[in-house]
Order: sequence, then C-alpha cells, then structure tokens
Amino acid sequence: MELRQLEYFVAVAEERSFTRAAERVHISQSGVSAQIRRLERELGAELFDRSARVATLTVAGEAALGHARAALAAAGATGRAVGEVTGLLRGRLTAGMVVGCTVTPLFEALAAFHRAHPGVEISLLEDGSDRLVEGVRTGALDLALAGTAALPEGLETLTVVDERLVVAVPAGHALAERRRVTLAELCAYPIACMPSGTGVRTVFDHACAARGLQPAVTLQASAPDAVAGLAARGLAVAVLSASMTEGHRDRLVTLPLDVETPALLVLVWKDTSNPAVRELLTHARRAFAVPAAG
Repeated sequence: MELRQLEYFVAVAEERSFTRAAERVHISQSGVSAQIRRLERELGAELFDRSARVATLTVAGEAALGHARAALAAAGATGRAVGEVTGLLRGRLTAGMVVGCTVTPLFEALAAFHRAHPGVEISLLEDGSDRLVEGVRTGALDLALAGTAALPEGLETLTVVDERLVVAVPAGHALAERRRVTLAELCAYPIACMPSGTGVRTVFDHACAARGLQPAVTLQASAPDAVAGLAARGLAVAVLSASMTEGHRDRLVTLPLDVETPALLVLVWKDTSNPAVRELLTHARRAFAVPAAG
C-alpha cells in the first residue's frame, strides 16, 4: 500500500469522479484507475461502485476513507515536523474563496505567504460559502474566506466584514426618495442579488422567510459589480452589503434595508496543527488589519 494510492483514493472519493480526481492529482485517469485497482486487490475489496456515472463509495470504501485521510495527514505532519526543525515549510495548502469575492487582502496574504515559504504549493478554489465551510469541516480545505449569516459552529473564525444589507436603485426610481426600505416594500419589485450560498443572499433569504415573504429574485450574478450594474440600468432593485455599493454612488442611490442581521465575511479554519495554516493566518491577520485604500 502506497501513499499515492491513498491520495488517489481520497481524491476520487471527494470529487466523486475519476476524471476530476485525475485532474486534481495531475495524472491521467487511467493512472488513477490502475492505482486504485491495485489498492483494491491488496485490500481484497472494491472501494467504489462503478456502475453509475458518479463514483460512489462502497461500504468498504466508506470504512477506509477516514483511515486513508488520517494516514495522509500523518505523512504530511511528519514532513512538516522535519520542515519546522530545519526552518523550511513544505507541502500543500488549499484555500477557498466565496464566488464573486473582491476582497484583495486575501490575495495579499497568499502572496506574502508564498514569498516567505515558496516550498509550499498553494491551491485556491472558488465556491459557494456553504460548500466552502463544509470543505473546511471535512479537511478538504485548510482555510476559506466565506460569506455567512452566522459564525459556523465548531470552527475557528476571523470576521473580516460585518455589514448590514442595503438596497440600491437608480435616481428616479420609486424607492429613491425613501429614507429606509422595508422587506415588504422591496418584495413588490424584481430583485437583483448574488446567488444562493453567498453571505448576502443567505441573510436576505433568511430574513424574507422569517417574515413569510417570497421575493422575486429575477436576476443573479456572483460579482457584486454586476448586480449593481443591472440595477443601474433599471432592470431590478439590487440587494447588496453596504461596501459593495461604494463604487457605484455616482449612478445608484443606496438605502438602508430593515434587516437587522448583518452579512458576514469570515476566514474559517478547523485547526492549526498544520504549520502552513498557522503561517498563512499570521499573514492574513496582518493583511486584513490594514485599511483598504480609497
């Protein structure tokens, strides 16, 4: 049994696809399949049900997955322990970022970390916040920048943004002269918002559900600037967080929305046993502590 076989096994289990797993570990699909077949012969049991298009774990596979992850973690910890002794961090660090994110201090933190520890391979992926948080829980991600309505339980967090929701409309819109907009008033109009899984959308959906409202979210875009652009053209009323509208004050009127729960943007991690995570957090805290220019 080889560590690379366990790595391929975990990759297929998490990706639920031999093709995507092969892309992840940077070898051919046939190479992944061959190594997992060798592992199955050694274990005396099939690890995946290959009868469907999606690779699903068998009972034996479910039993093996946790141990495979633990073995890989132990091997990684051994290398990191030696690296710490010699003063050189090596290995891999996987970070996640919510779709449409424009918060550049994360990039600054990754760049500073890379300069200090070029031996660590950095991966960054974009996804919905719910999936990012789950990835941190399962260990698929070391750290993630996610939007949420509440701090996730059982995980370590650093709040980066804590803002109320606002409504943005062009001058001349029926709501433009209001001092404040209620959810009930807002729901009379078509709405442009970010997609499900983002912090802004989660706060908005929860607030509407709590009041029994069914908003017509007719336009969705993962980039806040795109949502603002749709509103500026009169296609819908934009629902965003306050800072997301800052660059659009010349063409949009921003109004408070009567939603008390703030939209949070948080760094999320599970533990700091990985020294690379500890080092990245040091750079992240430093980067996020610097006020944004302008």
